[in-house]
Amino acid sequence: MLPQPIEESMSATRDAAEAALKEYTDPYLGSDPVSAGVVESLELDGECARVSVVLGFAAGRHHAAMEKALRERLLSVPGITRAEIGVSTSIRSHAVQGQLKPLPGISNVIAVASAKGGVGKSTTAVNLALALAADGARTGLLDADIYGPSQPRMLGRRGAKPASRDGKSLEPLEAHGIVSMSIGYLIDEDQPMVWRGPMVTQALSQLISDTNWGELDYLVVDMPPGTGDIQLTLSQRVPVSGAIIVTTPQDIALLDAQKGLRMFEKVNVNVLGVVENMSTHVCSQCGHEEPVFGAGGGERMAKEYEVPFLGALPLDIRIREQADNGQPTVAADPEGALAQAYFDISRRATARLAGLARDYSQLFPTIVVED
Repeated sequence: MLPQPIEESMSATRDAAEAALKEYTDPYLGSDPVSAGVVESLELDGECARVSVVLGFAAGRHHAAMEKALRERLLSVPGITRAEIGVSTSIRSHAVQGQLKPLPGISNVIAVASAKGGVGKSTTAVNLALALAADGARTGLLDADIYGPSQPRMLGRRGAKPASRDGKSLEPLEAHGIVSMSIGYLIDEDQPMVWRGPMVTQALSQLISDTNWGELDYLVVDMPPGTGDIQLTLSQRVPVSGAIIVTTPQDIALLDAQKGLRMFEKVNVNVLGVVENMSTHVCSQCGHEEPVFGAGGGERMAKEYEVPFLGALPLDIRIREQADNGQPTVAADPEGALAQAYFDISRRATARLAGLARDYSQLFPTIVVED
């Protein structure tokens, strides 16, 4: 047993170390790691402090920056001359709506929706999926827009056809570190889909359930625009952990985005936040920025509905060119400022998800009563 003065000194140093950790506000957690509950352990060994932080969301490329920030704060504590910081990620499955259960092998389904076409939802969805994968998460992308599938082109897999090992299920196609499935892989690019609602719903159900997704941390679903029967059926049948609403700043787009947000609320799907796309136009010649579609609409909407504002994305010609060429921004220039905006949004959204209720259904056995 340590002498009382030494024990009291170590206790004081530990309290000071914990206070130092609280001085750091993580940009994605929105709070300090202690208050967020992500500090798994804090140990003192003489003048060395060892800290283990376990994040519940994909942020692999952020770990080093977080470790550096925490180390600097700990080294400012009297009595600590060395700090060993370890930041890791452990992604868990989170609760879904109603009586649904998470899909086998897929921890979390994240729906990216707009309720209106032309706001850049699909471009946002693919870049968010790529950002999650680049941050270390096992990620899949489902193109749920049967009438206008665009992910095959954006992922550079135009004309590719999925294989089937057993004649019953499909193997997703890989590109840029993620797996994907789309009706666009099964038809010609210029072939119109003249199907009614029930056929579309059935096709989507098959794309989800008949695809061998493997083990995924996140399945990002690029939702079709609108809030009609197809979208409602998807929201009720597909176990969704959270939804991201994409809008532009202009009032017309916001009106539809609000409908989409309310639709998810009605079916008890957690809205992870709002993304404002085409927030400002960036001139390719001089770099001048101008809010051509208005300013602050997405942030005002998030505030009105009391959901997080995940971030703003510019109207930049490079985003369009890169997506059209099958090299979305996060894949084409992962170190650039545009890609960083997608990383920020994906981390804020999944950090928000990590703070929501967990799914424990897999821990309980299925009880069958037989005569």
